[in-house]
Amino acid sequence: MEKSTVSVCGETLLAPLHICGFFDSKSEQYEVILPFIKEGLDRNDKVINILESEQHREHCKHLACSGISITENLANGQLEVLASENTYIEGGTFAAKKMYTLLENTLISSKRAGFDSVRACGDMVWALKNLPGTEELMEYEASLNGLVKSHACSLICMYDLNSFSEETIAEVLQTHPYVIMEGKITKNPHYIY
Repeated sequence: MEKSTVSVCGETLLAPLHICGFFDSKSEQYEVILPFIKEGLDRNDKVINILESEQHREHCKHLACSGISITENLANGQLEVLASENTYIEGGTFAAKKMYTLLENTLISSKRAGFDSVRACGDMVWALKNLPGTEELMEYEASLNGLVKSHACSLICMYDLNSFSEETIAEVLQTHPYVIMEGKITKNPHYIY
């Protein structure tokens, strides 16, 4: 797999990347992800955003305000804004293997469609609903490290610091090689698998 670079938090890093992003606010989150998304669209990357459906309108407004043509990028298939309810927790449950397969199939089809790489941002707030299968979250997060090694992709898993417990944050840190904290990205010293 050919290595490429990705800019995150003003740093240029070699892709592929699996990143946990911890944010205190939506404004802090968008300060990080908007340049990441915009750069991807400018570079012929497929860009996937997964968040709760009630957040789609606000999300698209942020994208448009940063100069991203929503209509054009959705129409040409380069941008997808997906609902957590139709991905992570389709049918009211989470299944690590099902979500892994969905993501892997998306990566394969994106390559076939001619995109150079895939960039994805997933808001993990769905995990706070304690739906059946949520206990498989860390298994899923750990499995993504193998996925990014075999596909041209960079993934940011977004966690709201004000909503997730310290215990969950500690577990999340163990599964991501990179971490975003206070608007800066670093290699994660807590990464285990």
